[in-house]
Amino acid sequence: MHSMEKSATTRERRRQQTEHRIALCALRLTDEHGLDGFTMEDLAEAADVSRRTLFNYFPSKLDAVLGNPPEIPPAVMATFHAGGPHGHLVADLGELVRVILDGKDITRDQMELGRRVITGEPRLIMAAHARFEDITAEFVDVILAREGQAFGADRARLLIRLLVAIFDGCLPHSEHEPERSLADLYDESLRAARELLA
Repeated sequence: MHSMEKSATTRERRRQQTEHRIALCALRLTDEHGLDGFTMEDLAEAADVSRRTLFNYFPSKLDAVLGNPPEIPPAVMATFHAGGPHGHLVADLGELVRVILDGKDITRDQMELGRRVITGEPRLIMAAHARFEDITAEFVDVILAREGQAFGADRARLLIRLLVAIFDGCLPHSEHEPERSLADLYDESLRAARELLA
């Protein structure tokens, strides 16, 4: 049983590494040539995967550039739904953000590359906005499932937008404190925001 779990973990890690490599190559190709300046064949070659493998991960160039939405492990979500890990909604959402940041194998340079590429291409801005709205809707449902409908969808949406703004606000600090993880900087910014809004 142990070897099966280890094999599944190794397979999942390889899948994540391949997904990350493809998305990073898509960002670099878009940065160098524009979204229309390369083909899926070019992307497959740059990422050292077959076309079939590429399409198993991403159905289009646009999807590859944006990467897949973050995944939160089921056990972490179960803890959140049960009212944990801290018993306070904002702190517990902060913990979900930490899990997402710790789970993404992305450097600050890659994050800056992604920001530059997306903001430089109107189609990517629109696609990123649409994806953000979809993710926001999912998290509104998650919050309401935990807190109850009386919490209100508008309040849940506002809370998510505040958490995203806090994340955006901590990015400039990451340039001045490169030794600190984004997750730690986010935790610090979230604590400061909670003190300010208390």
